[in-house]
Amino acid sequence: MNPFAPRATLATHEVTNQPVPPAALSLWDDDRVLRDLVVQGAPELAERVVVFAAEIGSARSLDDGRLANRFPPELVTFDRGGRRIDEVSFHPGYHALMEKGISAGYCALPWTVAKGGHLAHGAMVYLMSQVEPGVCCPMTMTYAAVPALSASPEAMAPWTAGCLSGRYDSSSQPAAAKAGLTIGMAMTEKQGGSDLRGTTTRAQPVGDAFRLVGHKWFCSAPMSDAFLTLARVDQKLTAFLVPRWTPDGDRNAIHLMRLKDKLGNRANASSEIEYHGAWAVPVGEPGRGIATILEMVHHTRLDTCLAPAGLMRRALVEAVWWTRHRTAFGKPLADHPLMTAVLADLALDWQAALTLGLRVAEAFDNSGDAEERAFARLAVALAKYWSNKRCPVVVAEAMECLGGMGYVEDTPMPWLYREAPLNGIWEGTGNVICLDILRTVSKVPESLAALHRELERAAGADQRYDAALKAAIVRWSGGVAENDARRFAETMARLLQAGLLIRRGDPVVAEAFVASRLAGDWGQAPGTLAPGTDCGHILSLV
Repeated sequence: MNPFAPRATLATHEVTNQPVPPAALSLWDDDRVLRDLVVQGAPELAERVVVFAAEIGSARSLDDGRLANRFPPELVTFDRGGRRIDEVSFHPGYHALMEKGISAGYCALPWTVAKGGHLAHGAMVYLMSQVEPGVCCPMTMTYAAVPALSASPEAMAPWTAGCLSGRYDSSSQPAAAKAGLTIGMAMTEKQGGSDLRGTTTRAQPVGDAFRLVGHKWFCSAPMSDAFLTLARVDQKLTAFLVPRWTPDGDRNAIHLMRLKDKLGNRANASSEIEYHGAWAVPVGEPGRGIATILEMVHHTRLDTCLAPAGLMRRALVEAVWWTRHRTAFGKPLADHPLMTAVLADLALDWQAALTLGLRVAEAFDNSGDAEERAFARLAVALAKYWSNKRCPVVVAEAMECLGGMGYVEDTPMPWLYREAPLNGIWEGTGNVICLDILRTVSKVPESLAALHRELERAAGADQRYDAALKAAIVRWSGGVAENDARRFAETMARLLQAGLLIRRGDPVVAEAFVASRLAGDWGQAPGTLAPGTDCGHILSLV
């Protein structure tokens, strides 16, 4: 008997049939799908992922994540004497998780190892999203800033080195005095939104640098050491790096106007800012600002197709744990055929999202190959679109598996539900992504050819897959109309998922996925797989 256990015998009743939540998460040992994909795709880095999974799955990290959400960041505009400082205060749990992520190589591995860095990074995104997704934002942008900074390699060398240091330094001081750096992004403005051509921020040359005047409606992670942003130089949109401190050691004229009061992602600060003559240096060629920034966006999209897989996984794990340990009508909930069918259906979406996300990460790793590079450009958008359309559905259904408890903040389900739509909005909403897919197919035809070759690798193993692939190729052989872009994106993403599960996944999972998602033997809600599906086997992989 544990003398420190909560007291279950109360004055009015005895507490029974209420599962005791696990103190920690076994994020690696209990996830056979992740293990197989990482060991196969990045064997040299598997141990790094194992150690990271143990660190952030610990009871301490889970508590850090809970507290970082419970006590969100606070804006501190002025010091006690009325001097502007424009800083954000975070709970210590936020900093603890940032340190674990950066020291594990979340930001640096893709750029500092010879092989498998993006895949290992993608696995870390997936794992961290199960514990506290808010810290992913600044780490993801720091990772993705590196290729954008390469547009001005000499001038940006100190910043690149800071991003790759593998050290987290939360102090507020000039970059040269810090052990490690993070980079944020400030792009969209009130009048423009996703249409960056509407940018009105102005840049005036002052010596070797520029002074920026304007606003940004969304600035992610405002305590980053610098921000990549857009401004007009003689009407030409140009990318700039705007540090929080000037070379003279003064606070740069970046005013934090307010923090966004967001639905979810509460541990992460998102803000509105104004540039009041902020000191900045150009990145890349004048007039090619959007092209420079899109290099960063392309890499952040990799993370937005793996984060939903992590959210789905955590929601599913919570639902499976609850239903296996809570009894109703004489046996565990999970043993009731209807509940088993629901959980197995959700597991298909999780496995498909993870498998596709890590395949895209693999293509990023192989970007030296022209075909893999072309495939990555299109596949990352397809994966981001479809995995994020499924994520809210999976999380909501998993929440329902807990009944009323799933709607209570004592469980992680409410914060998972609030997080579920985010990655479908960040770095391009569904329509923006679909328009980008159309542009890619039209302007980079080799990307569509690479996609077709990837899909054809699974041909011949399942007649239903072959029929669905043939129908898709015939349907869009003459191009894709804008009002048909969502159907194209969904279809191609599901075909990619099915083909990868056929080639790399469990045969029972692949059979059920093809039967439901491609052949149409499926209802309109989870739990409607075909009779005879081996739902128990599918659940054994969770």
